[in-house]
Amino acid sequence: MKIRAIIVACLTLCGAWPTLTPVVSPADDAPASSPPAAVAAVDFERDIRPLFSARCLKCHGGDEPEAGLNLASRQSAIDAGAITPGRIDESSLLERITSDDESVRMPPEGEPLTAQQIELLTRWVEAGADWPTHWAYRVLQTPTVPEPTSAELREWCQTPIDAFIAKGLEAASLAPSPPADRLTLLRRASFDLRGLPPTRDEVDAFLSDTSPDAWANCIDRMLASPQYGERWARHWMDLVHFAETHGHDQDRPRENAWPYRDYLIESFNSDKPYQQFVAEQVAGDVIDPLNPSAIVATGFLASGPWDESSLRDIRDDSIDREIGRYLDRDDIVTTVMSTFASTSVHCARCHDHKFDPIAQTEYYGLQAVFAGTDKANRAYDIDPQVTLRRAELVDQQARLAQLHAENPTSLWTTELATEIAAWEERVAAEAVLWQPMQYDTFVSQGGAGLKELDDASLLAEGSRPEKEVYVVEGRVPFERITAIRLDVLTDPALPMEGPGRADNGNLHLSEFRAYQIVDDEAGVLRELSIETPQADFNQEGWAITAAVDGNPNTAWGIDPEESKPHFAIFPTPAAANGSGEIALKVELQQIHGAGHVIGKFRLSATDADPALFSESAQIPFEVSQIIATEEATRTPEQLAELAYWYLNHEIDTELAALPLQQMVYAGTSRFEADGSFNPSETPRTIHVLHRGLITEPMDEARPGALSCLEEFPGALAVEDLTNEGA
Repeated sequence: MKIRAIIVACLTLCGAWPTLTPVVSPADDAPASSPPAAVAAVDFERDIRPLFSARCLKCHGGDEPEAGLNLASRQSAIDAGAITPGRIDESSLLERITSDDESVRMPPEGEPLTAQQIELLTRWVEAGADWPTHWAYRVLQTPTVPEPTSAELREWCQTPIDAFIAKGLEAASLAPSPPADRLTLLRRASFDLRGLPPTRDEVDAFLSDTSPDAWANCIDRMLASPQYGERWARHWMDLVHFAETHGHDQDRPRENAWPYRDYLIESFNSDKPYQQFVAEQVAGDVIDPLNPSAIVATGFLASGPWDESSLRDIRDDSIDREIGRYLDRDDIVTTVMSTFASTSVHCARCHDHKFDPIAQTEYYGLQAVFAGTDKANRAYDIDPQVTLRRAELVDQQARLAQLHAENPTSLWTTELATEIAAWEERVAAEAVLWQPMQYDTFVSQGGAGLKELDDASLLAEGSRPEKEVYVVEGRVPFERITAIRLDVLTDPALPMEGPGRADNGNLHLSEFRAYQIVDDEAGVLRELSIETPQADFNQEGWAITAAVDGNPNTAWGIDPEESKPHFAIFPTPAAANGSGEIALKVELQQIHGAGHVIGKFRLSATDADPALFSESAQIPFEVSQIIATEEATRTPEQLAELAYWYLNHEIDTELAALPLQQMVYAGTSRFEADGSFNPSETPRTIHVLHRGLITEPMDEARPGALSCLEEFPGALAVEDLTNEGA
């Protein structure tokens, strides 16, 4: 059924029958007759379930039922031997409720069951212990359309739905009110479908149209208007609790949430089939990955709140982070099931559902469906052909990385050597080659230890001071220098792999000061002025310019791009020394506090033209060292590294030339890391949690749908429509 058809049916009812008028007949006061209890068939919903609820489920229900007998489940009752359908002599339930022994009789407290209650249970078991599926999960049937007894009501019916309403009215001795006047109907339809009153021209046109199709044509025009989708998309957004901020304590705006809103408007206005509408929102990225609309549809999975503090700003390996993930998936599962199945599945997070036939294992099975899904900004292409080419290039990079890991020297071929040689000639005049400082001394004034590593970097060890100043002296092999480069690097020994020593891997560089050592013995220094520093990334409000402004209260920071290497370039009027070697002293002042100090860094310099600095990130330090080495003396390992970088660089260049991608805030496993908030490479392991406690994990959950939905023909197979990474 399409979205529009559902709304039209409801609208017709709302517009045509605004009120009900009671009809009193002489027989209204007569008591209804019913068959005696002794001969009436036992009905589970009417007779047995209320009895279990009142006298049994306090002990034999919930997640830890007494003696392992759960009388909220037919299968549990059978497995425990309490009920053997059709065999009263083999049903221990009947034995226990009829026992004269108070230590055996059930219920153990309160009055025994009455003779009538015992008889109901006995007859129910003897008849087969019919325990029907909850009405909400039964297979839909096409009912027989009733025919009202009253000729007036039969004449009043215009659709099959009217017949059911008429039958209900007749049973309640009510009659429909007269139809609303045409202007009232028009206003109701306009407000319901578009959220706007009809215009004067629309009123005049409708009132003057006396054709039999006037009303139908009016509805069709409103359904075809752009405002229809805007009106009804708003209702859908309310249903899925769509918001353009994260909620919780920080409530950061979601700048890319709006494409999902536009997807909803377009879906309603195009009268998209409901089955497609559902599937796209649950797993559009899987079922139709080349369709940008299907990608945007997964904004549904990210429509709810996101706890930035728990999911981004604390350690990834903390128990609070894991709790945050379970709660975030709970929101996704709850939204999916409440929206598409009208089921309050989230109760089963802590125990088997007390009202719906949903086990706790099934709830965590649904969480496992989304085990690789997070809420984040996901990039996508508008053009499917661009999507294909981007995927091909990414696949090439993946295969290149695998070959580099397994057999790196095989990357260097005769054909590639010729190509790289030509490339080196082209870029020789433009390349910025950085030479690392040859350190003479390096001191931590904060009391940490600095250790020199093979890659010419310095790693901070030992205690982490609140504030820090690194003083480094050394030499660079130039007759003049035009810039000093600071690389802040990652390392497994640092929090979040650094490059800072703060708990989240951040750092604050308050001031960068550099000096040329004119006379080492006499201690003569010349401070180098810094002109227009630049960095590959600047934290909002903490730009690299703050590191040279002379203000100790400002600093350069890298949040939320921790766990990645970064660099800053400090251009300086050429420092010269005719000896071919320049001695430098560099101070890295980190005095903002709170342990935001640099964990690993490298200092290097260049004599290249400053106009080329903006392109300097194209050639990383390690590669520049290989290029600076005479070709004849390069080792096979160096050639392999050069080949690997060059081939990756060529792919990156083509990727950068593709049209700019769009962004949507969606449920995805494809997103850029945000601090310690990283996509999961594989689905996370989900456990059934005893009473919902992260500290009491039980069996691993298997991805899957609810058993109560399995009998529905054509039902959405959740396990087959899992989101990316699940």
